[in-house]
Amino acid sequence: MTPRAADRARLDRATAHLDAPLALVDLDAFDANADDLLRRAGGKPVRVASKSLRCRALLERALDRPGFAGVMSFTLAESLWLARAGFGDVLLAYPSADRAGFAELAADAKLARAVTVMVDDPAQLDLVDAARGDGREEVRVCLELDTSLRLLGGRIRIGARRSPLRDPAELAELARSVARRPGFRLVGLMAYEGHVAGVGDAVAGRPLRSRAVRLMQAVARRELAERRAAVVAAVREVAPDLEFVNGGGTGSVQHTAAEEAVTEVAAGSGLYVPRLFDDYTSFSGRPAALFALPVVRRPGVGAVTVLGGGYPASGAPGRDRLPAPYLPEGLRYDPVEGAGEVQTPLLGSAADDLLIGDKVWFRHAKAGELCERFDRLHLVEGDRVTGAVPTYRGEGRAFL
Repeated sequence: MTPRAADRARLDRATAHLDAPLALVDLDAFDANADDLLRRAGGKPVRVASKSLRCRALLERALDRPGFAGVMSFTLAESLWLARAGFGDVLLAYPSADRAGFAELAADAKLARAVTVMVDDPAQLDLVDAARGDGREEVRVCLELDTSLRLLGGRIRIGARRSPLRDPAELAELARSVARRPGFRLVGLMAYEGHVAGVGDAVAGRPLRSRAVRLMQAVARRELAERRAAVVAAVREVAPDLEFVNGGGTGSVQHTAAEEAVTEVAAGSGLYVPRLFDDYTSFSGRPAALFALPVVRRPGVGAVTVLGGGYPASGAPGRDRLPAPYLPEGLRYDPVEGAGEVQTPLLGSAADDLLIGDKVWFRHAKAGELCERFDRLHLVEGDRVTGAVPTYRGEGRAFL
């Protein structure tokens, strides 16, 4: 029996009493992945990206582990919700235009102590001030640095279009704007190098592309390390009490943590290890988050149909954004139909051994987006389900 076949038998035994569709997290794999992230972080704190988990209980499980510290959130409403629930250090990783949320933040001392908002433009400070109302609490602010790699005098740009702030002088000027402005306190600096942390460098069947990605990432790491150090030095001249400098992501933890200027790294997907993280040379994790769909039809030899399955991931559309049939091995999508909203045909010799009602296990392309489809995550330890915890959706929350 192959390791994957053994996993299938174990998961089928654990969930034999549960009807699919269902989603689960293998806690043994989750904990092993957490240990690996901490090892790669080399002693620097790991801030947990909530967007990649979308489950309060599993956020708490990670944060209960020494070495993890703080949450990186994705909307202001989520940030306030987590802070009200007792999470004491929540960094909002994206700018917000949530006026009601800013009014609530500025009026509540507990929330204002716990939540840090992201800024890369003075207009965002104006929006906060306009939304304050009678709230007079000091708002914690983090600045974001553009990490993109620019080549040929800027004619080639590699990296996500995030902050417009790139040079030490630009970050220092915005830092001075925050320092001069009553009601704000600059506490942090963030730089997410998505083109290093979020792009696989060992894509199966594409050796030339993979080599080009590795070359690009090596150049990008060197360029960013030098520029980030200069930016941090410039900002610290304005705000010497800066509390944190956050960087990186699951795919770059060890590289980012090695920079002296960085005080903490961020990671989240590395706890679940979705399929897009199979294509990395920098680490190898264990798939921890899976979902199962039931076989409901056997339309012919070498084919079965499962219920549901059309759960594409965000990003540029492509086959890599689809969930991957995982267990049993050897199943693939029908290229004519793909993954359907209500039903999904699957092809392959493994289909002939499946019966009506059997489970087919999938891995989502991304991590937390899986939780937008399921109200709860069943927790598996060994070959037993030991509990179930609600996702954000299961708690009635849909932040985006």
